[in-house]
Amino acid sequence: MATRDDVLLALEAVLDEGKLRTDSDSLESHGKDWTKMYEVAPLAIAFPRSTEQVQAIVKLANELEFSIVPSGGRTGLSGGAVASNGEVVISFDYMNQIVDFSASDRSVKVQAGVITQQLQDFAEEQGLYYPVDFASAGSSQIGGNLATNAGGIKVIKYGMSRDWVLGLTVVTGAGEILNLNSDLLKNNTGYDLRHLFIGAEGTLGLITEATMRLTRQPDNLTVLVLGLNDITNTMDVLKAFQSKLDLTAYEFFSHEAMGHVRAHADVPAPFESSAPYYALLEFECTTEQVMDSAMELFEHCVENEWVVDGVISQSETQANNLWRLREGISESIAPRTPYKNDISVVVSKVPQFLTEINDVVTKHYPDFEIIWFGHIGDGNLHLNILKPVDLARDEFFAKCVKVNKWVFDIVEKYNGSVSAEHGVGLVKKDYLRYTRRDAEIALMKGIKQVFDPKGVMNPGKIFD
Repeated sequence: MATRDDVLLALEAVLDEGKLRTDSDSLESHGKDWTKMYEVAPLAIAFPRSTEQVQAIVKLANELEFSIVPSGGRTGLSGGAVASNGEVVISFDYMNQIVDFSASDRSVKVQAGVITQQLQDFAEEQGLYYPVDFASAGSSQIGGNLATNAGGIKVIKYGMSRDWVLGLTVVTGAGEILNLNSDLLKNNTGYDLRHLFIGAEGTLGLITEATMRLTRQPDNLTVLVLGLNDITNTMDVLKAFQSKLDLTAYEFFSHEAMGHVRAHADVPAPFESSAPYYALLEFECTTEQVMDSAMELFEHCVENEWVVDGVISQSETQANNLWRLREGISESIAPRTPYKNDISVVVSKVPQFLTEINDVVTKHYPDFEIIWFGHIGDGNLHLNILKPVDLARDEFFAKCVKVNKWVFDIVEKYNGSVSAEHGVGLVKKDYLRYTRRDAEIALMKGIKQVFDPKGVMNPGKIFD
């Protein structure tokens, strides 16, 4: 194995001047993601500007026997971008260009470091729309979104990140550049390798460019927030509204979650009465008939005692304020060091699934505050357990590890997923078997061996 100095000299030779950093601030900031459970200790941070420079770094990793950890916007919640063992971090901060755009194809080619919001704004400037959206859109990068197959708040209508990928440029763990799918909408010629790299968390290779589909802009997005009598009413309301409206979002949050948002920021309550849970619905209100249907459905829900109260946005400003009740939750609870679980089941099973998990956590740790929210329209729930103020962080995390066993036993019982959209990384890898069978995991390891024979790409993530 090469010495530290050998590695640094070799990296400096393939990068632009000043694009290799070893100062403590850079190592700390680029060696981690949003998880707070791991110490970080990368060897260096490399900032390539091109696919060819990424390839050169990967070839050096194979030759000099060092490991690579990819770094995007570092907004991940599963430790997928954590570098704890002297790895070289490849940051895509300087690969942030929009490369090409085709109006007739409704497609845009971007480098991996393009920020989600940057792509959304570019699409809007062209009179089009990039629909994958989440709270971290202002800092998350497209490469990282694809590496974790990020979903967000619009999945019920628009699907996950992978549904918008026409083509990928990747550098495999062996240092080979692949151009996957040639940006084709239809291409039925054997295995579609781009989908192996989407969701692989950088364990097979590195996504350097992506061609993304765009769509038409939505028309007059309108938001409706409803107070629910019971968690089971989420499904009653969803079924009723989907019978007549095409929803672009269907989110939920608990009264406790809303309380944290309102305490953290100047966000008004949606209405005077309170409810244990709230549903946020979004739809395109294109005609008076659509609005009439929404009002009829609301009245139907009230008559059936599923809904306590509700409010519908009358302007874009009001719609944004209502969204803040949902989108502001993660930021508002961050000071309480939340332990996060990102789980999913089939939509119809959500109420009983959530109730069982809530009961088991409350039974064992009645002093823990539980905050529920999530993309309930696609079966994705976010369980957040807040650290008591007087409990040490290490002790709190140790107790939460015990919680994981109970929670994931229930996930397995319902044939759900231990990670709906945040990836596996370090946080979830010990629990992968709750969602994937042994035969599947063996095949995944075999696939990694094909693309990354020397194991240099993000080692220790997803599985050992």
